[in-house]
Amino acid sequence: MYMLLILSLKSILSSVIGSSFYRWFQSTTMGIWFQNKVNSFMEYLSTKYDIEIAKKEAKWRRDYPLLSERMDIIEARLKELEDEKTS
Repeated sequence: MYMLLILSLKSILSSVIGSSFYRWFQSTTMGIWFQNKVNSFMEYLSTKYDIEIAKKEAKWRRDYPLLSERMDIIEARLKELEDEKTS
């Protein structure tokens, strides 16, 4: 019983620390470079192996064009806010 509690607390603390570290790291020059490399690698994998997720997203966007447009607007606004923070 105590071991389960200790493992749960350890997991929660690890995720909180990891999340706060990533939040700090993503605003650094190295973090931005790393995220761009990860994004380009994921795009490479999705085109090379024709990953099903990309197909599902395209189908979802085709089925729900208004909702996907709203999501794109929200994502663009968030990106603008992030760019303002880093400037």
